[in-house]
Amino acid sequence: MRTVWISDVHLGTRSCKADLLLAFLEEVRTDTLYLVGDIIDLWKAKSGLYWNASQNKVLRRVLELAAEGTRVVFVPGNHDEYFRDFLGMNWAGVEILDRVAHETADGRRLLVIHGDEFDAFVCEHKWLAIVGGHLYDWTVTVNTALNWVRRRIGLGYWSLSQYLKLKAKQATKVIGNFERVVTDYARHQGFDGVVCGHIHKPEMREIDGVLYCNDGDWVESCTALVENDAGELQLLDWAALLDARRAEERRRAAARSGRRVPAAAGATAAYVGSAR
Repeated sequence: MRTVWISDVHLGTRSCKADLLLAFLEEVRTDTLYLVGDIIDLWKAKSGLYWNASQNKVLRRVLELAAEGTRVVFVPGNHDEYFRDFLGMNWAGVEILDRVAHETADGRRLLVIHGDEFDAFVCEHKWLAIVGGHLYDWTVTVNTALNWVRRRIGLGYWSLSQYLKLKAKQATKVIGNFERVVTDYARHQGFDGVVCGHIHKPEMREIDGVLYCNDGDWVESCTALVENDAGELQLLDWAALLDARRAEERRRAAARSGRRVPAAAGATAAYVGSAR
């Protein structure tokens, strides 16, 4: 890939899908990697960070990419806002910037920001956002147990918390308002589009002529935004891609043993959107 964007990893929490992210980072080759905020969840520091070997390996892999020549840019979010005190610095090859302009291979200018500054709920009611975060963590914990059962019976990954958010009319309205405010800002700043995170909802679409891209998260959706050498942007669903690979492996194993099984769905389902 020419460029990869990931955000909302929330290292330091049990809900972080570090194993999936590590597999992605070990496979991907990219010129530029943008870490678009909430990479480390420092809101958890007061109650105790949860840190395992996979989360450690994720950080090590990011540093390896930087050492191998990948440009790594970290744009802090509200959960790791502590790093905003170090804007403009370079730590072990990782640039720390408040926001950055990215030019695609086909000449489009994209504003890269986390997006929390456009979320009035977080800005004005931070204490309530933290309480909501604990409730969210509980939902994700339930979701983890549910997906363990789904894997045992051969089903793919599914996000309970994402489903509940999309079913809640008020949440849908808030997400829509966020998307419009962010794209309006990008337009007024002279950009062709915007790449952000923050709301944990992967999306790529045009809003009044401005391209809106949200790279999702690695707690629920396990998605990344990627750009190829031609400048085409795609939203990659990594969990779906792995599910398609496993299904294909099962199909080939069954074929070798003489059993007939349906063909795998393929990797096309892993791309939930693309745009030029």
